[in-house]
Amino acid sequence: MSKEMIRIANCSGFYGDKLSIAKEMVEGGPIDVLTGDYLAELTMTILYNQKMKRGEEHGYVGTFIKQFRDVAKISQDKNIKIVTNAGGLNPKSMAQEIEKVVDELNLDLKVSYIDGDNLIPEMEKLTKLGEKFSNLDKNIDLKDYSKKAITANAYLGAWGIKEALDNGADVVVCPRVTDAAVVIGPAAWKFNWSRDQYDELAGALAAGHIIECGAQATGGNYSFFQEVPTFDNIGYPIAEIYKDGSFVITKHENTGGLVSVGTVTAQLLYEISSPAYLNPDVISHFDTLKITQESKDRVLVENARGSSPTNTHKVCVNLVGGFRNGIELLLTGLDIEEKAKLITEQIFKSVGGKEQFDKVDIQLHRTDKENPNSNEEAQAFLRIDVMSSNPDLVGRLFNAKIIELALANFPGWTGRSGVVPNGAFIEYWPTLIDSKYIKELIHIDDKVIEVVPTNQLGLEEKYYQKVAYENPTLEIGEVREDFFGRIYGTRSGDKGGCANLGVWAKTEDAYSFLFDFLTVKKLKELLPDLESFEIDRYELPNIFSLNFYVHGILQEGVSSSTRMDGQAKSLGEYLRAKKINFPVQLLK
Repeated sequence: MSKEMIRIANCSGFYGDKLSIAKEMVEGGPIDVLTGDYLAELTMTILYNQKMKRGEEHGYVGTFIKQFRDVAKISQDKNIKIVTNAGGLNPKSMAQEIEKVVDELNLDLKVSYIDGDNLIPEMEKLTKLGEKFSNLDKNIDLKDYSKKAITANAYLGAWGIKEALDNGADVVVCPRVTDAAVVIGPAAWKFNWSRDQYDELAGALAAGHIIECGAQATGGNYSFFQEVPTFDNIGYPIAEIYKDGSFVITKHENTGGLVSVGTVTAQLLYEISSPAYLNPDVISHFDTLKITQESKDRVLVENARGSSPTNTHKVCVNLVGGFRNGIELLLTGLDIEEKAKLITEQIFKSVGGKEQFDKVDIQLHRTDKENPNSNEEAQAFLRIDVMSSNPDLVGRLFNAKIIELALANFPGWTGRSGVVPNGAFIEYWPTLIDSKYIKELIHIDDKVIEVVPTNQLGLEEKYYQKVAYENPTLEIGEVREDFFGRIYGTRSGDKGGCANLGVWAKTEDAYSFLFDFLTVKKLKELLPDLESFEIDRYELPNIFSLNFYVHGILQEGVSSSTRMDGQAKSLGEYLRAKKINFPVQLLK
């Protein structure tokens, strides 16, 4: 390991990412730490269902065991530490499975695991102590809501990981920690940072945020994908973090993909709200970062500024939502609106009426074109979702009643099966808890070590003072219409029931125009289906970016969302498809 720098590589951006990447990262070039991020809000529910179906000893990301088996020997030989949140709802069982692999391969690796994130056993007690578990998006207290919590996991920070590494751990199995914690922890361990070295920690947090989603930082899902030389054998990201908190994002040589100011900027904007990015260890101010292209596939990020963390921890609560079903029908040719009205009325008459369901969502998407050149261009589609706490109302009988209408309704009846989700769903409930109730425990060498959150240590509070930004005047003469995405890149994603839409420019002039042009009002004009939603605009002039936070667009979260794109991944590309009038100098 270099004395000046620690190389932290990420091999997973989600549960289901490419399994071979772990081996490719440890074999492809020098790294000091291999991390993997597997947990999203929805993943916690998947793991809960796994425990219910397969037993209490489950609830972790089983595919990681295969990845670990592939890399265990070479990681020991190269002294590569492994830190992962694949422990999910059951880090203890995962650690036990990893130890079995270590013994089977006759290796000498010390395995540690962390717990303390699971608040379900303490919910009643904490409520009596005054914790309201208010929904951050809806401002409703959990006790005033009718649905039952099935998981409740606090987002732990990085200091438990550092403690495990300080005690000689080679493998650290984490539960629900913040996505960036698996990067912050090893960096703090390497440089022995103190709890109040907030600027350094803020840099590591930014690095963790950039590499947490794997190939999205190296050309994947990138607006200007034509700039990527090849998507074959795409390289996954590596953060080379320095003692002062600055870092370089790169990838192994001889791999596909691209690491550029653009790919790093896009990922920095992913799934954020305010530029003051909250974490239980530090607040990282993304609007202070300076991003430059150091060389080919090497991007330097520096000037991170950090503030003291808040006195709360975020908690991911998942509730029993109920059951859902639905259908998607293709409507073809003339009289689309009348056909949709006819079939909708007949469906709900046949199943006993709309009022019996907890929720009914009907969407008619006019994808049909006038004077079509193909059968498909003549088609619109009608999507109907129904939800209920009674599974019988949205079960097989619901489908059967619709099928009965197939020869007795609108002309050209065509349905698409398997498109609309059905079965049980959950509701996501984001909330906060006073950090004094967090009890993070590290298990290593038959010892249990408690780590106290930073905000409980009585440290002097430090806060970064934001510098006011004055947008330079851009002279606008002749204008020409073109697609918004010809000039601007975007990156969007889900934040529970909300979504973010980040927009960035490549030049100062393009940002100057964007800053004045793309107000919340203008965004709603361009994307009229966002008109009813509350939207916050945040400014990051340091990286020529704006971020829009759309409240409530995904309803109660991914599992229960009735949007076609329930994770808002395509929202940015939707904006890029709109035409606007540009100053001609930008188009040159």
